[in-house]
Amino acid sequence: MRTALLAACLALTAAGPAVAADPVEGEWLTAVGNGKVRIGPCPGDARQLCGVVSWLKNPAAAKARDAKNFDPALRSRPLMGMPVLMGFERAGQGRWTGGKVYDATSGKTYDGALSAQPNGTLKVNVCALKVACRAQVWTRR
Repeated sequence: MRTALLAACLALTAAGPAVAADPVEGEWLTAVGNGKVRIGPCPGDARQLCGVVSWLKNPAAAKARDAKNFDPALRSRPLMGMPVLMGFERAGQGRWTGGKVYDATSGKTYDGALSAQPNGTLKVNVCALKVACRAQVWTRR
């Protein structure tokens, strides 16, 4: 019995401490409420955060394509599952900067920053040319 207990304790110790997810991670409803974005570690670099479209309010939009993309090779990709947040780097707990935000309605990509707010919302800052900036507030609904 002692051997089994010791083995279980060693197995738990070897697993290491659980790392809490950053408050920015998770699924967020966009400001206009027409879609959700799932934010988590980027597939190519787990030190960065990325986000993909995980839900669209309009069922027809779920079958829609990225028709306004400036790159003709990407115009046939589906909106569902499409990356819209790319390459954000940690600037502190709940704060991520240096990333890109893709807007499928215009086909343009902007500089962005993400910050978890004390009220549980996510502030998404989007800037064109690093001077013309606007902020959106996303919720976890």
